[in-house]
Parts: sequence; C-alpha cells; structure tokens
Amino acid sequence: MGRKWGTSEQLRALLCDLVSWDSRTLTEGECAFAPKVTEKLGELDYFKEHPDRLGLHDAGLGRQTVTALYKHPDATETIVLISHFDTVWTEEYGVLEPLAFRPEELTKKLMEEKYKKDLPEDARIDLESGKYLFGRGTMDMKMGLALHMQLIEKASIEKWPINLVLTTVPDEEVNSAGMRAAVIELVRLRDEYGLKYKLFFNSEPSFSKNPTDIDEYIYSGTIGKIMPAALFYGKETHVGEPLKGMTANYIASFLTQRMEWNEQFRETALGESTPLPVSLQQKDLKLQYSTQTPYRAVALYNVFLMKRTAAEVMDLFEQVAKEAMDACNESYRQICEREQVNGVGQVKVLRYEQLLAHAIEKLGAEDVERIKKEVVKNPHWDDREKSLRIVDSLMIQCQELTPAIVLLYAPPYYPAINSSNNQLVQDSIELMKKMAKTFDNTVKQVHYFNGICDLSYVNYEDDSNGWAAFESNTPVWGDTYSIPFKEMSELRAPVLNVGPFGKDPHQRTERLHIDSAFIEMPVMIEELIKSMMVNEIKVTME
Repeated sequence: MGRKWGTSEQLRALLCDLVSWDSRTLTEGECAFAPKVTEKLGELDYFKEHPDRLGLHDAGLGRQTVTALYKHPDATETIVLISHFDTVWTEEYGVLEPLAFRPEELTKKLMEEKYKKDLPEDARIDLESGKYLFGRGTMDMKMGLALHMQLIEKASIEKWPINLVLTTVPDEEVNSAGMRAAVIELVRLRDEYGLKYKLFFNSEPSFSKNPTDIDEYIYSGTIGKIMPAALFYGKETHVGEPLKGMTANYIASFLTQRMEWNEQFRETALGESTPLPVSLQQKDLKLQYSTQTPYRAVALYNVFLMKRTAAEVMDLFEQVAKEAMDACNESYRQICEREQVNGVGQVKVLRYEQLLAHAIEKLGAEDVERIKKEVVKNPHWDDREKSLRIVDSLMIQCQELTPAIVLLYAPPYYPAINSSNNQLVQDSIELMKKMAKTFDNTVKQVHYFNGICDLSYVNYEDDSNGWAAFESNTPVWGDTYSIPFKEMSELRAPVLNVGPFGKDPHQRTERLHIDSAFIEMPVMIEELIKSMMVNEIKVTME
C-alpha cells in the first residue's frame, strides 16, 4: 500500500501544496482551503472506506473547520491534533509578493544578490546556509497541519491502536471562529463514537523569546489574552468656547497613561510572566473635520492572562479607571478654578452592563435591541468596532449619564490554559527531550506558549463562573460573537504543543528549519503518539 506523505520529500511537497493555497484570513482563499484539504485527506484509503469520518463544519463568513477521525475498532483513548490554516497578509513582501505562497521559488529568488542584500543579517545568514525554507505559512502554521496529515495517514495504514482526530481551522489569526466552531464538533464526535480524549495536541512552531533566541521549545500551556476597552463620552462645544465642553481625548489620556505598561496587570506563574498591557487602538469618533470638539472617543487595551478570569480583569480595569478619573476630575477642577468657570461635571465610570440596564429602563428592551441590531448589520465594521459603536449608540440616547467612560470587553478572548502539572504531559516532555538528543539537539519546556493559539478553547476550568463578566460586558455577545464555555469545559484533557523550529512569523522573512520540519519532527511526534498507545495495546491484546 503506497504512502502519499511518508518520506521527507513527500512531506515537503505536501507542505508546498498547502502553502500554495493562499488562505489569508478573511479572503476567498481561506473559504476555499477547507474543501481542498478535505479532498486531499479523502484520497487516503482509510477515508475512502469511511467517508463519514471526514467532516466540514460551518465557521461563519463562508469558512469551514475540518475534522478527520481515524478510529481504531478497539480503542477509546483519543488524541486531538489541532492546527490552523489561515495566514496573515503578505504586503511586506513587496515585489516578491507573488512568490510569498511558493516557498521553493521564493527561497531560490531570495538568493539573488539584489534581494539578498535587503534581508536582515540573521535572515541572510540562514538563507545562505541552505537550511531554511522561506514563505508565508511555512512556519505559522501549515507545517503543523502537514505533520498531522502524515501522522493520520501512517496511523490508518498501520492500524495504530489509538484514535486520532485531525482538526484544522480557519480564523486563528483574528477571532478563532474556526476553533470555537470545532469545540462543538469535538463534543459531538466524542459522544457519537464513545471517544475518551487523552490529549489536545497542537503543532504551532517553536517561537523565539527574542530576536537573537535560537533555542527550540515545547509548550505545556498557552497564554491567555483579553481586550478591555472603553468609550469616553465628554461634552461637545465650539473650539472658541473650549471650557463649555470636555473633549473625549482629554478624558482618554488619563486612562491610557494608566493602562499602558501597568504592572498591576502582569501575572507570574511557574517562573514565567505575561507581557505588560499596551493600547491597541485609540481614536475619536468624529467622522469629518469641523470646529466642534471631539466628545466621543474609544480605546482598546491588550491584556495577557495566566490565572486571572474575565471577572478579575474587569475588576482591576474598573479600579484603574476610577483612579484615572479621580485624577482627571481633579485636574479638570483645577483648570475650572483657574479659569473661573463651573465646568460640565465630574466624569463617572460605568460598566457596559450598567449602561445596558439604564438604557433598557429608559428606552425599553425593544428599542435597545433595535439600536444594537442597526450597528450589528453594518458590513464594514468588525466585532471590535461593532462593540464600541453599540456602546456609543446607547450613550447618545443616555446623555444624562455624561461625562462618563463606559468599560467593556471587545473580542476576541483567549483563556489561558496550562497542563504543566499533568503527569502525561510531564512524561511526554521528557520523551521529547530524549528524542531531541538523538538528533544532537535540545529542546526546552515553556509553560505558556507566547504566540496565542487555539488550545485556549479546550480544557477550560473556571469554578467561579468568571467568564460571566465577559458575557455581560461584551456588547456583541450572542449576535456576532460567542464562546462555547460549556462545551469547552467538557473537553477535559491536558494540552501540549510540539512543533517545528522556524523564525520570524508574520514577517517577510518567515522561514522554516528544513531538518526540524521534515526529518526530526515526524520521528519525534510519531514516538510521542506511540508512547500513548501502550494502554490501548494491552487492552487490545487481552
């Protein structure tokens, strides 16, 4: 029985095929990718015999998640192989952009002196070494998908006594709509086939910790991310009478200064720390120039997580916001005193859930729903913009609350997940370290993957229902964005990430280490899966 992806050469060809299918997030290519990969998997003899075990599942906006189940007749224990197939965009390649999805040609072209001299020194050295393959998606993360396809082919041919579910998803680079859809399907597959999930296994690449870092890593968890946001609502006036109003920009400046790099949001666990928060966006909502002062503005802040829940982050965000507004109000009071004016009042701090309750009481639930629907149906705004605009639309109807800032959450939300204390994960990491030595290599354990990944949506634990604060303070919740917390908490199994070595994800110098990808990783991952088959083999032999 011939194998399609058994050799390193076949695996490299498979990767180049996958990369050639342009699947940048929110493009037609992303929509077309899932059917193509399903068709490719469908060429395997196993899926010709069991076509019902290949599935496409709606992930919104014409995109689909793929599941492919290899089921051994006597096995219940199951490993879920997780990858994503969308990539970021490619403008930074400049004149070489047409080759961004053709790794062999791009790598060869970059060797020409006129292109090579423009590369950063470390990328030029790697290029000249002949040890790297360049191109968008080579590292992040179509190589992971290729490894999983090779794995499921081998398992089905050799009839490994364990079950594998290959799950590859769109939209990881933006909102993880693909993985959120996959969660529902993984629960369904578990129930339909009587599966017992043993491990959620991702193969995101090894991410360097800094530009000069060349160490390789395996990850026993993934960092979380949440986006506190704020609408600032002041009082409009003419620029000729500035103290008859209050600009939203003035209010915003006090909160942003206190949010940016605020060490109160830093978490430390297992000797690792989260990066400090930064602002991702700040703008006023004036649509055109005029001499009316900007009285509405918005800001988004990025906060990383390890242990904190959405409720705990919102409590801290509110505390910082109140301190910021105390400073804002005191500064404004001094200005009004100096200029001998009364001013427009003190800036209040509200959560979105408080604004919503006020608006429903004032306008009625039907009118509030209508206002929200008007915003949601705008095709030009993403979930973040819609969240902010819903708050803005409600505040326009509730100006008796102004001046004020409204605190909310904007999508996406990635819970932090960690399995470092799990015995299976600890044993697996020791095995990977031992295997790496056979290739004269070393790998190090990192407790929290720092690149953000889809493992956030499995093995979810939150006994305090801290997620409820996210639901009640996310304006688009239930309309254009939701997270299946209940199903996530049902997917009980540890997580592990082992993937190929590469460099510069999301940059024009994105590149994959050839030996790591096509020689070392296939052997290491196969050994890892086989190490988990021991119990199943005993059961089968009895």
